[in-house]
Amino acid sequence: MIAAERIAPYGDLLTAAYLDHAGVLPVERRDDRLCVATWRDEVDVQVLDDLELMFGVPVELERRAEHEVRAAIQRLYTSDSTAQGVIDAVADLDDSAGEAHAAIDDLVTMANEAPVVRLVNLLLVEALDTRASDVHLEAYGDSLEVRYRIDGVLQDAPSPPHQLAAAIVSRLKIMAELDIAERRLPQDGRIRLRLQDRQVDVRVSTVPTLHGESVVLRLLDKERGRIGLEELGMSADTLTRFRAAVSRPHGIVLATGPTGSGKTTTLYAAIDLIRTGREKILTVEDPIEYQLGVPQVPVNEKIGVTFATALRALLRQDPDVMLVGEIRDAETAEIATQAALTGHLVLSSLHTNDAPSALTRLLELDVAAYLVASTVQAVLAQRLVRVLCESCKTAVAADPNELRELSDGAPVDRIWRGAGCPECRGTGYRGRVGIYELLTMTDELRHAITERRDASELRRIMVRDGTPTLRTDGWRLVLAGTTTPEEVLRAAAN
Repeated sequence: MIAAERIAPYGDLLTAAYLDHAGVLPVERRDDRLCVATWRDEVDVQVLDDLELMFGVPVELERRAEHEVRAAIQRLYTSDSTAQGVIDAVADLDDSAGEAHAAIDDLVTMANEAPVVRLVNLLLVEALDTRASDVHLEAYGDSLEVRYRIDGVLQDAPSPPHQLAAAIVSRLKIMAELDIAERRLPQDGRIRLRLQDRQVDVRVSTVPTLHGESVVLRLLDKERGRIGLEELGMSADTLTRFRAAVSRPHGIVLATGPTGSGKTTTLYAAIDLIRTGREKILTVEDPIEYQLGVPQVPVNEKIGVTFATALRALLRQDPDVMLVGEIRDAETAEIATQAALTGHLVLSSLHTNDAPSALTRLLELDVAAYLVASTVQAVLAQRLVRVLCESCKTAVAADPNELRELSDGAPVDRIWRGAGCPECRGTGYRGRVGIYELLTMTDELRHAITERRDASELRRIMVRDGTPTLRTDGWRLVLAGTTTPEEVLRAAAN
């Protein structure tokens, strides 16, 4: 998101249409130069001459993403082009216009009226501009609160007046092809949109609450693309060992962690790494988040397509590699281990707190201990921590008491913190990176599994072998000035 303001008084001479056509946006005056953002390889010389004449200083071009520049032009040079602008414009509407129990015909009419349509579109556009993964709309007695989940943390967004709450929810239901008359049952749907030349999938979930319906929108921006294994933030040693694990011809490699910790991104990156075109790769997922360019089977429990049934069918498709979105039950766990035992590479995820717990979880799912010991090749536990904003991070003196839970005892004079700026919406953080704990199987671990040792004993063996824990890996990023101690402790809490 470009942090810019209209540069008065000259900005009044510019229009959104002119700037969009020229592909430029004046951002700020810097050292007697005008910083101008553009997405184009070449800008018309006449446009540059006009800007120099208008502002009286030389122009300095700065390359930025096209969608960022265009979004900023619309935000700064078009009236009512922000969600807050539309909200202010409709703030004086009749309070009775959007009552939760209004007639369905009235709600349909309101949901299709220009202010509501524009407001919903702008909320989605602004969510994308801020890199939000989710949009939460929560109904309360006198308001519809809107929040964006940015870098894993909810942040306040422009909130519409309560009289528009029912109309906005109805608009989203219409877009997702849901039943707007049904307000007593949860509903799930999907919206496919093209916003600012970007293809976006929106997963819609509604649930009834005391004061109306709560709606959560999961945004999947198809244009962002997938992240390569080298970009996930692993240390060199962890990356080398993980690459070796997923390059084996058979066995099980697991990614573990809570929801939203990046497990699917890691598994997708592993598929991209090992894919050469000479092997058969199949996936079964719930839901399919991005298209991998291989056959992908969506789970649909309503018609009997579960992870287990789909996995059985995939085994008859002559696969070499299978990605199983999640091992949820004993049947899926058994089929996955049998597949690994018979010469297939199986990539999957589990919801456990750390790597050793994944092994004991398989035992709890009634997988035979000898199967766990012989098929599992590696377990990667991961979390996501927020990255300090490069525009406002500063070095500060380290507090020894604060670092006691993380540091290895070596003296540290300084760490880094984010002061907060427009680029990071005042949070001090922009973006996220992973911290990892990679357990690779050894003879000692296999022996401990066959003896059904508990997770704490397996963890002691792992640490004794020199494997960095989540907190140790997080400390690496603190020392590098990538994140803060608070972020590591929050993400890797015991």
